[in-house]
Amino acid sequence: MEIINKFLDFDLLQLGENILKVYHIFSILMILLITKIIIWIINKALKNKKLVKIENNNSHAVFQIISYILWIIAITLILETLGVKVTVLIAGSAALLVGIGLGLQQTFNDVVSGIILLIEGTTKVGDILEIDNDVVKIQDIGLRTSKVQNRDDISIIIPNSLITTNKVINWSHQSTKSRFKITIGIAYGSNVTLVKKVLEESVSSHPKITFKKSVEAMLVDFGDSSINWEIFFFSKDAFRIEKIKSEIRMIINNKLIENNINIPFPQMDVYIKSNTTHK
Repeated sequence: MEIINKFLDFDLLQLGENILKVYHIFSILMILLITKIIIWIINKALKNKKLVKIENNNSHAVFQIISYILWIIAITLILETLGVKVTVLIAGSAALLVGIGLGLQQTFNDVVSGIILLIEGTTKVGDILEIDNDVVKIQDIGLRTSKVQNRDDISIIIPNSLITTNKVINWSHQSTKSRFKITIGIAYGSNVTLVKKVLEESVSSHPKITFKKSVEAMLVDFGDSSINWEIFFFSKDAFRIEKIKSEIRMIINNKLIENNINIPFPQMDVYIKSNTTHK
């Protein structure tokens, strides 16, 4: 036992008045190990629906916040173990922290935004957002940045302040009632009653359309070369809606051809004036 005590009390490094001993290393390792175990237990408990009745997205936010708090406590204990007085350190470096704060203002803004996202719960993992005309799906919300996936299946890291300070459309808040539209021009002289029927039947035939009875084609304007229509419909798959729209347009095109309904295109008559001089 005496040998173990001597080994643990062995000096490894001396920095000023502070001496790093072997038991300091063991204490740090134990703090890290215990922190990881506690975080693992909390994660398992939050995922267990029988123990904790929280939605998956909310449990992720709770887990992230608890993890950050536990790691702050762990780092504080490690510093105290090494003989560093955290309160004295903070008070002594107040001026330095002010300078760092000014330099890292945007970073702090992102961190505060991350805390807001995790606590407020308006944006969650799995939500589909439209930011700057780009539609993305939230994969992970971190303290400073969030990882999102766009429609090209590319993962993008964005600062949290981009979500909290910009105008953002959250398609997931619409539940199953996200309404979309497709525009189309039909040639003049077409039977508008038949056109309306063909457009609505074409859209309703797509398997990704919900509330099929709510599909509605509306004549919205008389254009220069076409009668302009808009077809409104609902779909659950907001993230892949552009692919769905493309497939619907193909169905509409085929149905219009079957019913001899034309989609016009602009035409221009060109007159050539001869400048021939007669002698």
